[in-house]
Amino acid sequence: MVKKTGIGIVGCGNISGIYFKNLCTLFENVEVKACADLVAERAKAKVDEYPGVQIATLDEILDNPEIDIVVNLTTPPGHFPVAMQAVEAGKNVHNEKPLVLTRDEGRQLLKAAASNHVRVGGAPDTFMGGGIQTCRKLIDDGWIGEPIGAQAFMLCHGHESWHPDPEFYYKVGGGPMFDMGPYYLTALVSLLGPVRRVTGSARITFPERTITSEKKYGQTVEVEVPTHVTGVLDFATGAIGTISTSFDVWSASVPPIEIFGTEGSLSVPDPNGFGGVPKVKRMGADDWSEVPLSHAYATNSRGIGPADMASAIVAGRPHRASGELTYHVLDIMHAFHDASDKGQHVAIESTCERPAPLPTSLLRGKLD
Repeated sequence: MVKKTGIGIVGCGNISGIYFKNLCTLFENVEVKACADLVAERAKAKVDEYPGVQIATLDEILDNPEIDIVVNLTTPPGHFPVAMQAVEAGKNVHNEKPLVLTRDEGRQLLKAAASNHVRVGGAPDTFMGGGIQTCRKLIDDGWIGEPIGAQAFMLCHGHESWHPDPEFYYKVGGGPMFDMGPYYLTALVSLLGPVRRVTGSARITFPERTITSEKKYGQTVEVEVPTHVTGVLDFATGAIGTISTSFDVWSASVPPIEIFGTEGSLSVPDPNGFGGVPKVKRMGADDWSEVPLSHAYATNSRGIGPADMASAIVAGRPHRASGELTYHVLDIMHAFHDASDKGQHVAIESTCERPAPLPTSLLRGKLD
């Protein structure tokens, strides 16, 4: 019988629905024991939907000996204080993206976790989906030769047209790089390895945004962070990448990610999803070829990160969506803004290992 690891979810807002669904019904090695939210009605709604889950306060979750992992789904300003409370209480913690707001917070969190002999991880975990994992296998198996370059694009006109509470997207911890950049950068690091140096340029195009979603229609938001950011990445392997993220673009026709190698090119599916269709065009080929997925988890499997952490704890192996990986991505994102402010290259002080690929033989719901 599979050992079930107890999970407590903190934050029951918009993104929590898919976490509850997958952690309660998909992954066989975890069990959601309790949830907490500052808005009691949101927590009650989840308990009504998943009767095995209990409403609790954060302190009650941290005091519960049956809970080993805290999944922190609060808004970005809550990522550091909640995670620190968790690790100091001896709990492992998986944060929504970004890991925390600042590099200093990230260093403090990783140091505290090491001192308390617990693990830190973070979103996104989409790189563990069938789409990116298939691309990882294609690269590792040499289908495009040695990777020499990459490009990534996330271009849209913001979230105020659909999100009920979009203000935080334009405050510290938000913006297109900190909101969506983690998907793209985590995918790139998992495919190509860590980054050693970046440069970048950033701007605010519209200082004020008007909300057009129903709940707050007509209200305005003052923009505090760059909303159009373009960066260049020098990977430790020697590959060179570019990334553009924007909340200022009305329309675009560009691929999410492409990887260029000495023997061909690879089109990578949207890293904000789990599936998609990888495409390869090898040297001498007339056209792109679609590649069937080699791995499971091709549908929305958010929560696979903390489930993998639970499996890794039991097996005594590193977990894939690790604190080192998520901190490295945070470091890169800040470096783009720093480079723009300073007008120079910025060396990346952090590094990480490429997370281990998932086995091709995994069945959905299993991780080892």
